[in-house]
Amino acid sequence: MRLIEKKMIDAIAQGRNFTLDNTHVKIDANTAHVFLHGNHIASVVNGKPIVNIETLRTYPTVTTKSRLRALGVDVYTKNHVTYLNEEAI
Repeated sequence: MRLIEKKMIDAIAQGRNFTLDNTHVKIDANTAHVFLHGNHIASVVNGKPIVNIETLRTYPTVTTKSRLRALGVDVYTKNHVTYLNEEAI
């Protein structure tokens, strides 16, 4: 896990807003919204990540998948197809 991802996870755990380089976390009530390059990639509610599938479909980049994996999401690409929880998206 990258240092930026550790800091992102710490911010979420502490319930505080966070911005570093291309990653931003915005806390709203009990939800942490995670953004990459200004695009909402996921929300974390009560410790459970909820992936923004449309953003993942549009931007299935190495960085997007890395940030999601840091949140505990099962995401990967195989043969140019992106999988989320073992299902092609």
